[in-house]
Amino acid sequence: MSADLALAAKRIFDGEGWHEDAALVIHGDTVEAVVPRAQIPEGIAVSDAGAMLVPGFVDLQVNGGGGVMLNDHPDVGGIETICRAHAPFGTTGLLPTLITDTPEITAATIAAGVEAARRKVPGFAGLHLEGPHLSIARKGAHDPKLIRPMTEADLALLIRARANLPALLTTVAPESVTPEQVAALTRAGVVVSLGHTDATCATARAYAEAGAAMATHLFNAMSQIGNREPGMAGAALDDGRLSAGLIADGIHVDQSTVAIAVRGKRGPGRIVLVTDAMATIGTDMTSFTLNGRTIHRKDGRLTLADGTLAGADLDMISAVRFMHRTIGLSLDETLRMASLYPAGIIGRPVGRLARRSAADLIALSDDLEVRSVWIGGSRTHPA
Repeated sequence: MSADLALAAKRIFDGEGWHEDAALVIHGDTVEAVVPRAQIPEGIAVSDAGAMLVPGFVDLQVNGGGGVMLNDHPDVGGIETICRAHAPFGTTGLLPTLITDTPEITAATIAAGVEAARRKVPGFAGLHLEGPHLSIARKGAHDPKLIRPMTEADLALLIRARANLPALLTTVAPESVTPEQVAALTRAGVVVSLGHTDATCATARAYAEAGAAMATHLFNAMSQIGNREPGMAGAALDDGRLSAGLIADGIHVDQSTVAIAVRGKRGPGRIVLVTDAMATIGTDMTSFTLNGRTIHRKDGRLTLADGTLAGADLDMISAVRFMHRTIGLSLDETLRMASLYPAGIIGRPVGRLARRSAADLIALSDDLEVRSVWIGGSRTHPA
């Protein structure tokens, strides 16, 4: 898009507050201004966007979509398919996420991410490597045969990858990674998230001191809060240096626990919404495979044959509705959890509708249905 455009709506949320009966002026691929509808500059094409315009969602953990798992398609085509599948649900930026795999698949995924960044694939915001440096005791759906400690070669690979990607997030467990390795990754600009771990609260705090900035899928695949040992979950909530991803589907975490976590999170770290979505998003498929194992889709759950949860059958607008309607969180804060806060974790200029921010936004109806999606000022949904 090169010409100026004004999108008018009853309400516009700029990431901080609401503008009533306003218009968003877009120039090229960035936001120019939010103005009252009556003050739209002359000569600019105006389109009525309906009830609400809000910043596009940013998802830091997306394993698949559109029938594709990144593990099975570690190439640009796979990344494009995943990004395209999530856009209709309001996600304008995401981190395709590789679940623990072989060194060869990991290297191919990094190469694909670098190429996707070069091609400026719409919606691609970087990569999330979830493993293989995890704890077998908290493996979840990860293949224990592929879990291993981080070597110096692994460390060098991640540092090189970060130099060529818009963002790189990696989930690691203290059982398999040293504080010194975390510090080196952090210095290189890699976002380190703690997950799939039995770490004590004290250990998690030590890794936050080394530079870890996040906890992966809060309460899932981690040591829990006990009366005398707060565990990884307790550290994620009580240590302000850590943000925490949350799968808000009412399945991975009970709604009462979600409400307690939201009330109890110490800042400046934030709870952010993630989908942990798998290949099923945007499809009617009932099963798929991961590392040769069948994952079944039924009643909103994705499980291995033994019942272990394996990712989520969740999209971002559904997570937003759950937090707002079921948990009772204000719409303002829920939208920040889906956009502004995750964007801040990976240092992306999105999550706001302010001058010079990326024109990544969505039009929502009053009942929180996605009507239209723009990425970089171009409407991608409906196409």
